[in-house]
Amino acid sequence: MFWTQRRAWMGWFALLVLLVTLFFLPRADSGESPVNAGRLSAKGEILSLEKISQKAKSYKAGEILEVELEKKHGRYVYEIDILDAGSQVWELKLDAKTGQLLKMEQDD
Repeated sequence: MFWTQRRAWMGWFALLVLLVTLFFLPRADSGESPVNAGRLSAKGEILSLEKISQKAKSYKAGEILEVELEKKHGRYVYEIDILDAGSQVWELKLDAKTGQLLKMEQDD
């Protein structure tokens, strides 16, 4: 009985370690980490998520589905997916420091 319980606990522990590792490993396509984005925002190098969301909605009304921060060509860019009232998804690219709209296109 002792060995069965020990084996079960070891299995749960291994699963927990795997899940924690997968959660904290950066994905290849994930852009900047939320922690780094928070630091950049606190330094004033990029707009906060709240401000960039307001800017995005001023360009395209709808529900924000996803926000991603990436560094492209030496500057930070927010990529924001918005679902409009007609159920169309739009991808907006905004300069992360100014909120200026760089590109807007309908997503497939």
